[in-house]
Amino acid sequence: METKELLKKVRQIEIKTRGLSRNIFAGQYHSAFKGRGMAFSEVREYQYGDDVRDIDWNVTARHNKPYIKVFEEERELTVMLLVDVSASRDFGAVGEMKKSVMTEVAATLAFSAIQNNDKIGVIFFSDKIEKFIPPKKGKKHILYIIRELIDFHPESTGTNLSLVLEYMTNAIKKRCTAFLISDFIALGNYKNALSIANRKHDLVGIQIYDKRETELPNVGLVKMYDAENGSEDWVDSSSKKVRDAYIRWWNERQNVMLDYMRKSRVDLASIATDEDYVKALIGLFKRRS
Repeated sequence: METKELLKKVRQIEIKTRGLSRNIFAGQYHSAFKGRGMAFSEVREYQYGDDVRDIDWNVTARHNKPYIKVFEEERELTVMLLVDVSASRDFGAVGEMKKSVMTEVAATLAFSAIQNNDKIGVIFFSDKIEKFIPPKKGKKHILYIIRELIDFHPESTGTNLSLVLEYMTNAIKKRCTAFLISDFIALGNYKNALSIANRKHDLVGIQIYDKRETELPNVGLVKMYDAENGSEDWVDSSSKKVRDAYIRWWNERQNVMLDYMRKSRVDLASIATDEDYVKALIGLFKRRS
């Protein structure tokens, strides 16, 4: 992308997403994520009504009476965006391109983090770690992230969700809030990596998908191209059997993803490219508040 065109696009996204984070998400982001970042402060004697899950059993055993851990809200969080840059994001038949929606969602979350005095970092991934931007604060840092979201060119076309989750778990030592932004079309068992990442960090899944991906239209003989592995196949979409098989394929993938998220206790927002992502993010924030 030409520099002038890129800067214009960066400015457009900055104006839109900064306004959203300031006018719509102010306060909701804080209540949804700030309360999850708690630091140990001290212990005190148990009082009626305290949560028994906060009991410090070592201190209780030493004093022969119950003591609980007291926590205080951490003043700043580290927020990580794990952004899928595989070839399947370059698709858009209904509404915006998946890549465009991913960029706006990521930018909105980044501005929300900065306005709450949090650090923001990014990991771009395909079936390899494409780029790691360490967490920092400041508008200059945000604009750099937006430029990369718009104009990043990955080396690989595939997807490996386990790889990015394991990388983030190892690379970010302090507990952070992480948003895994992907279409989640990739095959592979990433449940274990998802569970481990969410135990160490506060992980949230954001699925961006195109409704045309959920079913095969009846348009006769069509050539299907897999952008991630480069394979091509002719498919007879006029066959109801073929169309039904495609729907089953999509539903099976969705059900596997939802099962992984549920068992790993990871919150998820699914956003279609022709839907209002603002409404979906607000719904996600409210569920967590």
